[in-house]
Formats: sequence, C-alpha cells, structure tokens
Amino acid sequence: MRRKQPPTVPPNPEQLTAFIARQRELLQAERDSDIERTSLLFSKCSPKLLEQRGLALGGLGVASVQLGLGGKSLVELERPTAYHTSPIFPPHTFRPGDLARIEQHVASAAPRKPAKGGKKATGDAGEGGKAVEGVVYRVSDTKIVIAVDGDRGSQDGEDLDLPDRCRVLKLANTVTYDRMDKAIDALERLVLPTDPSSHPAVPRLVEILLGLYPPSAYVAAPDLQYLDPSLNPSQQKAVRAALEAPEISLIHGPPGTGKTHTLVEIIRQLVAKEKKVLVCGASNLAVDNLLERLIPHGIPVTRLGHPARVLQNLQSSTLDAQTAASDESQLAKDVKTDIETTMSALAGKGKARIRGSDRKKMWNEVKELRKEYRKREGGAVKAVMGRAKVVLSTCHGAGSRQLFNSDFDVVIIDEATQALEAVCWIPILKAKKLVLAGDPLQLPPTVLSLDSKSKPKKATANGKGTKDSETKAEPPGAPLEEVTLPESDDEELSNGSDDEDAGGKPAEDKAVEAEPVAPLDTKTEQKENKRICRLRAPHSLEVTLFDRVERMFPRVKKMLTIQYRMHDTICSFPSTTLYRSKLKSHESVATHLLKDLPAVSQEDEFSDIVTVPVVFFDTAGCEFFERSEADGLGGGLDEGSKSNENEAAVVQRWVQKLVQAGVSPGQIAVITPYQAQVTYLTSLLRADMPEIEIGTVDGMQGREKEAVVLSLVRSNDKREVGFLKEKRRLNVAMTRPRRHLCVVGDSETVAQGGPYLKSWMQWLEQNADVRYAGLDDP
Repeated sequence: MRRKQPPTVPPNPEQLTAFIARQRELLQAERDSDIERTSLLFSKCSPKLLEQRGLALGGLGVASVQLGLGGKSLVELERPTAYHTSPIFPPHTFRPGDLARIEQHVASAAPRKPAKGGKKATGDAGEGGKAVEGVVYRVSDTKIVIAVDGDRGSQDGEDLDLPDRCRVLKLANTVTYDRMDKAIDALERLVLPTDPSSHPAVPRLVEILLGLYPPSAYVAAPDLQYLDPSLNPSQQKAVRAALEAPEISLIHGPPGTGKTHTLVEIIRQLVAKEKKVLVCGASNLAVDNLLERLIPHGIPVTRLGHPARVLQNLQSSTLDAQTAASDESQLAKDVKTDIETTMSALAGKGKARIRGSDRKKMWNEVKELRKEYRKREGGAVKAVMGRAKVVLSTCHGAGSRQLFNSDFDVVIIDEATQALEAVCWIPILKAKKLVLAGDPLQLPPTVLSLDSKSKPKKATANGKGTKDSETKAEPPGAPLEEVTLPESDDEELSNGSDDEDAGGKPAEDKAVEAEPVAPLDTKTEQKENKRICRLRAPHSLEVTLFDRVERMFPRVKKMLTIQYRMHDTICSFPSTTLYRSKLKSHESVATHLLKDLPAVSQEDEFSDIVTVPVVFFDTAGCEFFERSEADGLGGGLDEGSKSNENEAAVVQRWVQKLVQAGVSPGQIAVITPYQAQVTYLTSLLRADMPEIEIGTVDGMQGREKEAVVLSLVRSNDKREVGFLKEKRRLNVAMTRPRRHLCVVGDSETVAQGGPYLKSWMQWLEQNADVRYAGLDDP
C-alpha cells in the first residue's frame, strides 16, 4: 500500500540561503582537504619518496615546445639518456587534466614545499629557468606534455624559460572547485538577488530542483516511435518519461541494465525533434562511452576536453580535431607556423640559446602572434560549436570557455550519482530540461573531507556554522538511508510489470499543476514549513543531486529492471537485498558460464572451475591475518591500507587455474577494497599475466569482466571490517562479473561487519561452491 505523502510547501529565503551556504561550506572543506593532502605530501616527503608515490617525475628534459588550442604552449618532457638508462617513466599518477608544476630538478633529500595548489603563481626554480604551472595535456610511457598558458607561463609573462634539467610535480587541481563555486554563485544570484528591485527570470527547472515548485504535468507523446527496436519495456518506459517530462526525469540504472543504451535512444529522439543537447558525465569514461554509441548513428557531435583523455578511435569527434579540419581554421595555420618556428628558436639550449634584447624582441613577437592566433582560432571554434547538434563533456568541462553563454534545450548527466551536486549545476544552468541517470545504490562521489579530523558544521541562514549532530558528515562506511528505494517504486514496478494504462501514459504520472504556494507568516506556520519543506541542506557532499531529487519527487524516477550482464546466481543477492527483487536477468545471460566461452576447456578436470558461477574460499580458522601498511602504498596517504599475503596466494592459485582452463587473462579482473592488496597482488600476477586487470573495487565501478576474483583482505581477532561494511562498495564488487565470481575472505571476521555482511556470508554458504583454504586450496 502506498504511503501517503505529507503536504509540502516551498522553502523560504532563509532556507534557500542556508542550502546555498551549506553547499559553499562543504565545497570549501573539500577544497581545503584536497590542498592539505597534497601539501602534506610535498612538505614531508623527499624527492625520491615523491617519485615512489607517483607524485613526481624527475630528471626530465624539454623535448619540444609546440602550440596547442587556445594559444597554449605544449611543453613536451622526456627522460634524457644522459640521466636515465631507460626512457620509460616509472609508475606514476599523472593523468591528463591534472594540475602540474615544472621546476628545477631536486636531487637532495630535503623536501621542497610547492606553491599553494590551484594558484597560477610561479616561482624561482633554481638556476637554469623558472617554475611554471600548467595542466597535463598528454601522457605516454616516455613523454609527458604540459599545457601552459602562453602569456602566463612564467613570471611577469616575459618568457617560457625552463630549466635544463627539471621535474614535474602533481598539484591539487582547484580549477574544478573554482567552477563549482562560480555555479553556486550564479545560482544564488538567480534565486536570491541582492537588489530587491531586480527580479531575474528564474528558469522553472531551477525552481523545481530547489523545491519551489513540483514538476509540471507530463506532456503526452502518443505518436512516439522508438528508433531502437531492441529496447525492453522498462527502457521504453524510461525513454517515454524522459521525453514527456517538461523539466526533470531520473533514470535509475542498476548494474548491466543498459543505462547507456537507454540514454542513446533519448538523445536520438531529441535530435530528431531538432533539440540541442548537452551530454555530460561524472567521468571522461562515461562521456566517451556515450560518444562511442552515438557516432554510428551519424549525429553531428562535438566532444570537449583534453584529446589525450579521449579514446583513440574517437579523436575525430574532439573539438581540437574538428577545429583543425574546418575551413575556418585554415586562416590560423600560417600564424601557428610562425609561432612554432619562433618558439623552437627560443627553446634552444647552450650555445644555441638566444639571449639579451633579441630574445625579448622575439618573445614580444610571439605574444602578438598569439593574440592574432586566438582571434582566428576563436572564429573556427565558434563555427564548429554552432554546427554541433550534441555537445559532450564532463560536468566540469561544461564550464569551459567554449560553452560560455551557450544555451541548450536539454542537458543529460550520466553517472549523476557519482557527481557532486555543485558540479552538476555547471551544465544545468545552461539548459531548460534535465535528465539524470545513475544508480544511488553504487558508490557515491569520492569525498576527501569526510576523512578529515575537523568535520564541516551545519550552515545557518546567515552562513555561520553551528554544531548539529544530525548534519555531521558520516564516515565512508556509514549506511545511508537515502540510498534505499522510495515506497512509490513498489507500485510502479510491482512484479516487474509495466503499469501503463490504455492511453500509453504511466498511471503515476498524472498532472500536477505547478502553482506557487503563498508564503507563511506566523511562527507556527514557519515551524510547519521547516518540517515539511522539500529542500534540506545536505549533511555531506555524498548526498548527490540525484539523491535529493529522488527524495523530493520520487515519481520522476524510472528504474531499468532487466540486466544483461550477470549469471542469474550472481545477480540474485543484490537484486533481493538492494533492488527489492526488481532486477531480473535477461535470458541471454541468465545461465551463461565460463564453459560457454570458445577457448575454455571442456575436460572433466576443469569442470569444477568453469561450470560454477560463484565460488567462496573461506579462510576462517586459517589465521590468514591482515597487516597494515605504514608506508602509504599506492601513491597516496594510505597509512591505514591493508594487505593479506596468504589470501593473495589463494587468489593467485585460483587465477592460474582459470587460465589453465582456457580463460584469457584479459577476461579476468582481480579486485579488492584496499590499495595495499592491489600492490601486492600486482607483484604476484603481473609478470606472468600482463593482460590481467588488477585494481580496487572503486576503480572497477561501471565496468565488467567475464570472471572476477574478489579479495576481501580483512581477517583479525577484533573482527573489524573497516569500510568493507559499505554496502554500496560490496554492490559494485559483486556485480562486476558476467559468468564467474570468486570470493576469498574470512567469514568469521566479515560476518561481524553488520547485518548486510552477515546476510551475504549466509547467502554464500547456501549458494556458492564453498571451499576452505588449506583444505580445498586450489
């Protein structure tokens, strides 16, 4: 029976102020934690240790300086043979888009404290050049390219004078925080104008997201023809709802349910209606996944962002490539050639180095040429963007200069449950309609400030913090009530059936007139307003926009219910415990096993490996105790990271058995919650099987493999499980495999981690092929 919802009223100005102030406070705490984390590493670590942790690359030389999009200098660095026996970089954490600093190479053990992250400040890098900051543009095994603003790449903008021998340091990237702050500022100006006489036109979408109005009535589309005939009923229902909703629609996509497939259909339908669409994702991988699915349909698309972060086969869709190939760009090519020629001369070293007044004259010439180049290039970029029907970028990328003053009919955000709410506002403020897609029962955004000793305080209407235990940020392992499915889904998806009426419109989507509610005056009414107001200040950044909208307006959400990834046995536990048994296996995957793969052996000696969907190696009683890593393995401050060498040995032997049975290493993933265990497993497996994927559970979110081996690590006398108790992390772990899941862990320790872990251990005992390490060891 559906639970009756209490009447609601819109938030008053004080509540809007408190909401915005809380967002700012949480973002500032996250920014501070990010900068502090990096600063502590740089201040306490020697240059050698920084390299070991992947936060620095030393002994580099400048290979070339070229001109990139926007007039930026692309500084290419490599490991010269004079300093290194191999040109290949050691393991590191540099990725395109990271903020980096090029400075004089430091060989001494004394640590160097860098400039505060996020500021474009530069400083003296020692003899032979000045330090410059930029963004990692491209990374390969032997070269790293840093994009530096041409006129701001060095002190006073005079010259890009780099050291002969330099190193690159990874800094805290605060550009994203700056863009989120700007989005929150823009939101505040819309809904809380400082000038009482001004009344800015607030988009209805913004008003709905802030709880000022309910969503408008659906606009029926009786003539809707699905372009993809393979859509299942739940996918069709989600597509219809997204197209008929005037302002907001949510798509809940559990693992393997074809969320991307559904979004592609929505985008195709919108383009057919001549709508301009901005497609965003919480990660570059999500954006590229959508781009890859859209290209075969011949839709004019443009991908914003660093080309190095885009898959190689998608390069032709990037703004860089399209701009270079456009007719308008021909006007800029001559200027670019002149700039690169002059820059090559300025980059000369030793006797070839140009000095004195000639150098200054050439540098001034470069600055003038850059201005002309940016002007011509800007025209080419504008022309390319004007022709694009669909623009794709990360949520953060939607704040780039290429989209300044751009408006879209619809913005679609994939992986919305992994994105901070503030970063979602960047693209939202550019559109009239919003579609959010994700799974709130998988991992939320990574929030560094949750681990800080000083928790953010509750924001009040005046922006000041007050102590409030109810809004205290919860630790990563704490269960969150808001991730459970709302009651309305029980009726909507009862028995997995479609409940559309004869008219083809969902029964629960009847018209709700969007009428403003009169403000409250009395103290009693104000108290009532607080009790039933839809808008609540979040307790932490883990509360996403998807979570908030789902709680305010549960009927705008449609859940995909048929999964195309997992064997039915693997699917059964998460479906029953997290998705209220709504998640069903498609017949094409319900019974598939490793034995059905072409290269897998059918011999009897491998039958107990390739015919079993779930295997559990129970290490209880074996004294396979974990150990803590005090040296911070994995390139971060992971002093509490755990490893379990005996458990890793069990994993190694089972992986070897899988490979002997004919399963390709490339079809196997070994995952674990702890980075220290990843490091140890890599040392055991990578040499013999370079194709095998080894990583953390968190890093595997959104991906799949034919076989997954999960090492739980935790085994101790105190029966402590740490963040293993986070049910969303376990949900990610157990839903990555297609045909085979092997779990290795101590049931006695893990079962003490709470009701969910206890029920999982019981389920494994009843449904898995249970083996005991030491007795049934592979």
